Amino acid sequence: MSRGGYDIDEFHWDSDSRRADGADRAISPARGRSSGSKDSFLEQLRAKESESDRLTTRPERDEIIRRAGTRDSRPPHTRSDTFRSKYRDRDRVYRLRASEIATLTEVAKFRVVRLEDLAQFAYAGDRSRLENDVRQLTEQGLAQRRETSDFKKQSQQVLTITKQGQHLIRLHGLVPEEQAIYSGLVKPKEADHDAALYRLYQKAAAEIESKGGKVLRIQLDYELKEKLYRRLGQAQARHEEGLDRLKQAFAREMHLPVSQGKVSFPDLRIEYETPEMDMAHVDFELATSHYHAGHLAEKARAGFQIYARSQDTRGLRRVRDEREILISILSL
Repeated sequence: MSRGGYDIDEFHWDSDSRRADGADRAISPARGRSSGSKDSFLEQLRAKESESDRLTTRPERDEIIRRAGTRDSRPPHTRSDTFRSKYRDRDRVYRLRASEIATLTEVAKFRVVRLEDLAQFAYAGDRSRLENDVRQLTEQGLAQRRETSDFKKQSQQVLTITKQGQHLIRLHGLVPEEQAIYSGLVKPKEADHDAALYRLYQKAAAEIESKGGKVLRIQLDYELKEKLYRRLGQAQARHEEGLDRLKQAFAREMHLPVSQGKVSFPDLRIEYETPEMDMAHVDFELATSHYHAGHLAEKARAGFQIYARSQDTRGLRRVRDEREILISILSL
């Protein structure tokens, strides 16, 4: 989903149907693979999606995710404790227990998180414990409860942190320095989409950890765009020539895909350590019902893993199948 003024440009179909690493690009009906091979590949994608859908609704899948959330590499939300530590910030003293700190820092990394998802993934379904922690955070001015829409039926309750909360996190080093954190809502109209990234992360992180990986950092598109365009602005200030060429070079250094001169930004990037102690990352896109074939084709060429909320998957898969875009659309 495009933010901050950098709208997605609709891509035309690419006659080169394979990336340099051998992964499949988006393919139009008139080009690319033979019909039989293409049909077979689409069937493989549908089978993968079907299995993902079954896992999404399977109770033990949630249990796997909850267990992953208690590992040392993830915040200890479900730890049973009543002791509150003192945290000083200028002339104020905050009293917070471990689960409240964990919730504060987790929300800060994603900017906005649905309370329903926090209850499920961070509190093992214990809504009363979540409500107690949220009350403590909001009463101390560190977090805010918000609504994603003015229309009651469409609205969802979400949590964001305040500038005070953001300052407290940095002052006491509660997250690694290289991990970006956010406060407030930049675009309330996008809050519903952005809040779903936490659920996407939980599913993806559980998959990484089930294979022996260790999540190290997450990056949102806000951070990736800011870094790229800051470097471009610095180059422009130095009166360097060839800004389009430089933008593409900077993007490739950041492992951002470039196609037809355009840079694609994922909604979420997860950096992790493999079982072999190597550094790796995987990029995700949360597609919505507003995506048309051009959007899906761009993300397919970029090599992003595509997820969608359950209410959006059927329509997106129909668009995908009509245009024969070779990409899986997995359901949250």
